[in-house]
Amino acid sequence: MSDPQGPRAGTPHQPLDVAGLQRRLADFAAARRWQPYHTPKNLVAALSVEASELVEIFQWLTPEESARVMEDPDTAHRVTDEVADVLAYLLQLCEVLGIDPLAALSAKIDRNERRFPAP
Repeated sequence: MSDPQGPRAGTPHQPLDVAGLQRRLADFAAARRWQPYHTPKNLVAALSVEASELVEIFQWLTPEESARVMEDPDTAHRVTDEVADVLAYLLQLCEVLGIDPLAALSAKIDRNERRFPAP
């Protein structure tokens, strides 16, 4: 059965892209009538919580253990899920605020290159 809205980002028919993922997240929230809760304040709070859950995985690891965290399948799965949660909330925040996350990152790298020139 085909998707009435066309191929979704990340499906075998279309490569992943930020705008497509943002559409999928917005569609997911809309289908559940969650939009009233997806305010910038709530999305930032959720982003912070998810980032903290990612920190929790690494909290008591040595630097060496943290470098090997993806070697354990269960821990790798947890890290991957938390990274996905952080990215999902960040993309939703960008969508609500009208920020192009890739343009914002590119501009920030440009500023940092000027601010911190290579030796």
